[in-house]
Amino acid sequence: MGKATGFLEYKRINPKKRSPEERINDWNEIRLPRDPEIIKTQGARCMNCGVPFCNSGVLLNGMASGCPLHNLIPEWNELIYKGQWEEAYQRLTRTSPFPEFTSRVCPAPCEGACTEGHIMESVTINSLEYEIIEKAFAEGWVKPRKGKVTGKKVAIVGSGPAGLSAAYYLNAVGHDVTVYERSDRVGGLMMYGIPNMKLEKGIVERRFALLKESGIQFVLNTEVGKDIPAQELVDQYDAVVLCAGATKARGLDVSGKELKGVHFAVDFLGANTKSLLDSNLQDGKFISAKGKNVIIIGGGDTGTDCVATSLRHGCGSVYQFEIMPEPPRQRIDDSNPWPEWPQKLKVDYGQEEAISLYGKDPRNYLISTKKIVGNENSEVKEVHTVEIVWVKNELGRMLPQEVPGSEKVWQADLVLLAMGFLGPEDTLVNELKLERDSRSNVKAEYELFRTNVDKVFTAGDMRRGQSLIVWAVQEGKLAAREVDKYLMGKSIIK
Repeated sequence: MGKATGFLEYKRINPKKRSPEERINDWNEIRLPRDPEIIKTQGARCMNCGVPFCNSGVLLNGMASGCPLHNLIPEWNELIYKGQWEEAYQRLTRTSPFPEFTSRVCPAPCEGACTEGHIMESVTINSLEYEIIEKAFAEGWVKPRKGKVTGKKVAIVGSGPAGLSAAYYLNAVGHDVTVYERSDRVGGLMMYGIPNMKLEKGIVERRFALLKESGIQFVLNTEVGKDIPAQELVDQYDAVVLCAGATKARGLDVSGKELKGVHFAVDFLGANTKSLLDSNLQDGKFISAKGKNVIIIGGGDTGTDCVATSLRHGCGSVYQFEIMPEPPRQRIDDSNPWPEWPQKLKVDYGQEEAISLYGKDPRNYLISTKKIVGNENSEVKEVHTVEIVWVKNELGRMLPQEVPGSEKVWQADLVLLAMGFLGPEDTLVNELKLERDSRSNVKAEYELFRTNVDKVFTAGDMRRGQSLIVWAVQEGKLAAREVDKYLMGKSIIK
């Protein structure tokens, strides 16, 4: 413990962000540099409690509690307070291969489980992680890693967080690793699913360069199962790890879903980022929200990203529809006790920007979409909704019930579906005849990651379904360990 009374002496200070009025005019990250003394005292707030729930990484009531990577958080908090930054970097990367990603886009279940957060405000774990890794890059401490050559060849399908994590660890123990990616750039949803404002793509490219320098080979613009047969990889490599994600977007089963102007959120966000990187949005190869009335169906991080992107395009208006009730302002201890993930209202960067511009939160709760209506050119012009309440049926299940007389018509020129993902796409899975679980994900036991096909492993969202980036990174690491055991009989990957 760096300072025994630090948690009593210092209040939580969140990282500063650029003002909404400024940041909606560009695509740059919104975080501002922090004062070194503030960073130090924020590290001192860590209590070094007897049981650090922050690094537990368990599921409670279906939600992550603590860090799935089991980061040694109290240790590097203390080292920050003492000014031992390189040692803090070494402790952080003992468990986390890519802190520059998780510190930007992880929702921080570590902070939700922080013991201090049970009685006061939690430690700013996420921002301290960010400070460590950025200082490490600035000081040149981050180096490529390559182990003693084993002569074993491993193919990894997908370059998202799970795929890159598996590649990092397998390469570090000396295997010859090749990563196949169907897009023109590495990163999966980190590249084309998360906007620049949350994760500037130079950060992804920076890590990509290090991984290449360490000896990992990347084959881009190549979709396994389409451009090359999946069986070809199984035949040519000693092991194959499937990390292609859960990219089958959830649709909306209402009339009008096929109209022009109705798009999946992932297509809207992905095309915008590609056009931004290719031409600074000058090629016009993206779905523009400029001057349009935008309706986003679905909440969560993806919905927030759609709000922020629409505002930067210069939309006419933007609304979010959520079918669930508005979360409470504070954790309700009886139904959502610590250290569960706190289910309380979160005003994220996109909502902050909309509130600044329009004077109100764009989210509308307990709203169900009944139909989408188009004009004579089959272009969307209206979204028809009804308010709902959740009622428990005779079996004890909560079901939505429409509120009579609550119908409403919303003007709309662009409708974005941000309702999550159903599972992995079928082509590769069907070709290899992989078994699936009840949710259509590739079937493989956690901590073993073996599929029903010899030599073929799977990890990340493709195995567990849509989830957090930290789960993907952890699964990539653990899958690498199992592949290493399969190839060598034992593994030093922890």
